[in-house]
Amino acid sequence: MALASVLLVDDEIPFVETITKRLTRRNLDILAAYSGDEALEKLKAHNDVEVIILDVKMPGKDGIETLEEIKRLHPLKEVIMLTGHATVETAIEGMRLGAFDYLMKPCDIDLLVAKVSDAAAKKRRHEEKILDAQIKEITMRRV
Repeated sequence: MALASVLLVDDEIPFVETITKRLTRRNLDILAAYSGDEALEKLKAHNDVEVIILDVKMPGKDGIETLEEIKRLHPLKEVIMLTGHATVETAIEGMRLGAFDYLMKPCDIDLLVAKVSDAAAKKRRHEEKILDAQIKEITMRRV
């Protein structure tokens, strides 16, 4: 079983191909999207995605706009922002809007894997808390 199911979103095709290969070798299940709109479409079709690795700078719908939409539609999914030096402020803005973390490009692959693992664990903890609360509520109704 994969460590996590990840959606990698970046408009640079060679970057996506390289990172996909490197993350797949580290036992992550990777789905790729090349724009914010494509990412949102893939999330509709693939509810099992736990973590989104999202580039800040993309043509069309940028990373911040995509993050806002993801958090509105899929509030439990965790997002890791990828940024170049010029967009650190934007990545910090992403954290304010609910991103799990941000990394500078190019990023260390082991650090990226560790962040994905931490983000997936956080998502799973949130889901467990919600499930526990639902079970408690059902149990209380029967008493």
